[in-house]
Amino acid sequence: MTGNILFDPLLNIWLIAALAVLLVVGIAFAYWRGLSGWPLRALGGLVIIGAFLGPVYQLEEREPLSDIVIMVEDETASQTLADRGTTTSETADALATAIEARPNTELRRITLRDGPDNTGTRLMTALSEALAEEPRGRIAGGILISDGRLHDLDRTPDMPAPLHLLHTGQEQDWDRKIEVNNAPAFGILGEDMSMTLRVSDLGAAPADATIVSVDVSIDGEAPQRFQIPLNEDIDLPVRLPHGGRNVLQFSTPTVDGELTDRNNTVLVQINGVRDRLSVLLVSGEPHAGGRTWRNLLKSDSSVDLVHFTILRPPEKQDGVPVRELSLIAFPTRQLFLEKIDDFDLIIFDRYKRRGILPSVYLENVRNYVEGGGAVLIAAGPDFASADSLFRTPLEAILPARPTARVLEERFRPSITDLGQRHPVTSGLEQEFGAEWGRWMRQIEVEQASGDAVMTGVDDRPLLVLDRVGEGRVALLASDHAWLWNRGYEGGGPQLELLRRLAHWMMKEPELEEEALWAEATGQQMRIIRRSLEDTVGPVIITTPSGEQIEMSLEEVSPGRFETLYDGPDIGLYRLENQDHTAVIGLGPAAPVEFVNTIADTTTLEPVVDATGGGVVALSDGTPRLRAVREGRAAVGRGWIGITPRGAYETRSVRQTDLLPPWLVLLLMSGFVVGGWLLEGRR
Repeated sequence: MTGNILFDPLLNIWLIAALAVLLVVGIAFAYWRGLSGWPLRALGGLVIIGAFLGPVYQLEEREPLSDIVIMVEDETASQTLADRGTTTSETADALATAIEARPNTELRRITLRDGPDNTGTRLMTALSEALAEEPRGRIAGGILISDGRLHDLDRTPDMPAPLHLLHTGQEQDWDRKIEVNNAPAFGILGEDMSMTLRVSDLGAAPADATIVSVDVSIDGEAPQRFQIPLNEDIDLPVRLPHGGRNVLQFSTPTVDGELTDRNNTVLVQINGVRDRLSVLLVSGEPHAGGRTWRNLLKSDSSVDLVHFTILRPPEKQDGVPVRELSLIAFPTRQLFLEKIDDFDLIIFDRYKRRGILPSVYLENVRNYVEGGGAVLIAAGPDFASADSLFRTPLEAILPARPTARVLEERFRPSITDLGQRHPVTSGLEQEFGAEWGRWMRQIEVEQASGDAVMTGVDDRPLLVLDRVGEGRVALLASDHAWLWNRGYEGGGPQLELLRRLAHWMMKEPELEEEALWAEATGQQMRIIRRSLEDTVGPVIITTPSGEQIEMSLEEVSPGRFETLYDGPDIGLYRLENQDHTAVIGLGPAAPVEFVNTIADTTTLEPVVDATGGGVVALSDGTPRLRAVREGRAAVGRGWIGITPRGAYETRSVRQTDLLPPWLVLLLMSGFVVGGWLLEGRR
């Protein structure tokens, strides 16, 4: 029970003050006149002023509330280094025992893990959330057990009591780390990229090292070793070996005594792209679909197109030499002998032998394909004639031979079962519907090799794809694809089909029919295997630690097999399935928890000092716990302090008039009458 006196004035306080002034003036005048009753009159006036102030006696029934101490244990990745984890848990247990042994004191013990998506140590966030759940008037102190490395200093709360940092670092701690800066997301194939590489020693590092080794590996292949100076930025030129994702791993050997080797390796994933794709389009003669290929290729800003059209048929005899029938001479020798390897794709659109391209040039085209080039033949009626391209050295690389028949009838192109699995044609029916417009003409061919992904009249091969040596060949046995572009009978996926076809021939990685790759989301990867086979075997995953895990793949769509895998570690994973391999890096290129591993006290010192707390090294032992008054220093040699708040909860309140009305009347009248009688006798 606690009592105190309160005032509840009956009049405005300024009016009461004015009455008090009049009372003082009156008493002073009485004293000056020598009236003997002035003391009693003064007492009577004080009783009246006191009654106007309304004094009451308030009696409260209070229940004391316990003090609260918040303790945050940092168990993020950087706290697993050396003996920090053990030190943290032992210190936390010892302080918890000491706090719980104190009377009227409670402990809020919070464990802090790594922030999501590589956001690091969210120390201030954890403290803010804990404070938000407790009454500020009961907070007696805060204790942070950490290495002092945090990544949310901007979330620092307004601490109503002393805050202490017990840091887990050691004076002899040191670490070596490797960093790669300004790594691009994309790189041009065949061109050098420049990245800035730096190997740094942090903390109490040995002073004898000046040159360190750095290994650079691409896609998990055998690394190349370089010697670079320590603690200096080095510009390192890198050239990507292939299109698609390239995983570059930079590492420096682990040295005895350093805190960790987790920051001795950096993974950088760069997507390799071609600067420009060069295409040579040779049109045999003008026709209704002649602009189809030109418009398709010109619409792609990454394609450099060289297009020649032969305008005069050979049956037109006017005596003008062939070389003089164009505005510029057809540079056959330059294109088909000297510069042929500069092209990524050669398209023959309704081309037939005209004496313009000698056999030696077409033989060079065959060698170009076998060496890695690509040829697409869009066949018209001439392909079935005696002047067909098939009757040239290209016969050795073409996947189908003409029967000399031209089928002039309506037909609806359809995708074969194999085409449902091939990346050039898979999913077209689902994306664009199956009811496509009909074509009017097809060249009958007999398939000799390759994959027929589309058929036409009576299931005859319409689009045949093949690999020859290191190159690729495609044969489209019709010249009526342009009908889709015109919207005939609803049209069809002409643009998408021809785009995919052209890019498959130019070996774009996303259109490989036999491929293995993975897509990462955080620490989870989606492993994808594309194949023309009905079944594929399990995929073997090699983790960064060398452990091998075998997982089966399920077919999610024709030709596409997938599975999900959660990687236990950050680093490079190797995938193997049959003859196909792939690599992928999980986690960030440089985990933020290991960017700086040396314990830091300077960041939190201003925050701690502002609350009256302190920074204590746990290498000196666990500090004792003391109670200190508010405003006093809360840290000293071997101890830290908390401030008891004396908080309470009021259970009931009772108020009693200090001057009841009858007592006020009695005292006032007594003093006034007494003064009058005293003066009257005199």
